[in-house]
Amino acid sequence: MKESRILRVEALDVFRSITMFLMLFVNDIPGLKEIPHWMFHAEATEDMLGFSDTIFPGFLFAMGMAVPFAIQNRLAKGDSKRQVVVHILLRSLALVVMGLFTVNLEKYDGSLGLLSHSWFSILMAVAFFLVWSYYPKTTGRRHSLYVALQIAGLLVLLFLFAIYKGEEGASFAPYWWGILGLIGWTYLAAAILFLFTKENLWLNGLVVLLMLLCSFGSSAGLYKEIPLLQDFPSWATLYLFGTTGVFASLLMQKLADREQPARFMLLMCGIGVVMLVGGLVVHPYWIISKIQATSTWYFFCCALFFPLFALIYWLCDVKNQGRWFRLIRPAGTVTLTCYVIPYIWYAVCNLLGLEYPDFLCAGIPGLLRSVVYSLFIIGIAALLKRAGIRLKI
Repeated sequence: MKESRILRVEALDVFRSITMFLMLFVNDIPGLKEIPHWMFHAEATEDMLGFSDTIFPGFLFAMGMAVPFAIQNRLAKGDSKRQVVVHILLRSLALVVMGLFTVNLEKYDGSLGLLSHSWFSILMAVAFFLVWSYYPKTTGRRHSLYVALQIAGLLVLLFLFAIYKGEEGASFAPYWWGILGLIGWTYLAAAILFLFTKENLWLNGLVVLLMLLCSFGSSAGLYKEIPLLQDFPSWATLYLFGTTGVFASLLMQKLADREQPARFMLLMCGIGVVMLVGGLVVHPYWIISKIQATSTWYFFCCALFFPLFALIYWLCDVKNQGRWFRLIRPAGTVTLTCYVIPYIWYAVCNLLGLEYPDFLCAGIPGLLRSVVYSLFIIGIAALLKRAGIRLKI
């Protein structure tokens, strides 16, 4: 096994940093006025690839790229396949649980429950940190303290689950899985499949092809009348983003060369062109829609991701210019921390009655406000990491 197949590639962390930064940004711009329509998510029946529609699949693609490195490192450290499977299952479960809580937070009615919406959000996020923070391996009293903190976090989540009152008194339920939940399910599929296919490029390419065929079938509505498969359209296409990321990662491991990068970069750009052509071919049959998770959406997104990653690889790993991304780099290493902090930040602002002045709620000033906000959240996550507080699952 080549050394590069275990060591981290800087471009991968930078790519994930960019997607996390942009995820914070697009989550903050809703409500801004005088903003171009193309920056927002497209409507369910709208044939458009909004800028915001590319961020979540970009994160799934980056997650898929990280899967081979993560599993290879665990196996290299001596973990058995059984231990790796357990880790994958626990990590997926954690993401699904967090996803369900964030989804139900959207429908939580503070007027019916024991807590206001803001306090429910704060306690939920704090509980996430208590349960899933990185705790150093230790013994004695410190170990007991860490276990006690995790138990306290679980109790808080159980308390929130017990008191939950949604709209019109609805109970806690999987209305949908949430962004974190969808990431968890996609990670589960991509990681388990990689354990079977390993580094075999042809087998992983076959997995992508099979997922693509499933995505075609779902876009064509072939599963609508089949029990338990009514929601398969989104699953098939989301899994496709993850497995495509795995395939791209293996291409990098086998072909990327810092001394002679042209072959790898041309291949990635070539795949981007193929994806663009694929999108143009299927577009007459299915609209570009993130909400419908169409195959067309997949093709046009990947037409961006492959060349973009090649560019980042050239900048960071060939030209050693990773410092260009210094401000957002923490988002690539404490990604989950960055995602959870806003649930505290927005809630605190609401409790304190803090509001932006009108000139920061529209146009270019509003967009700049969201950029500063995103950098601010990443900065908080970096400070928490320095203090030894970070989410790690």
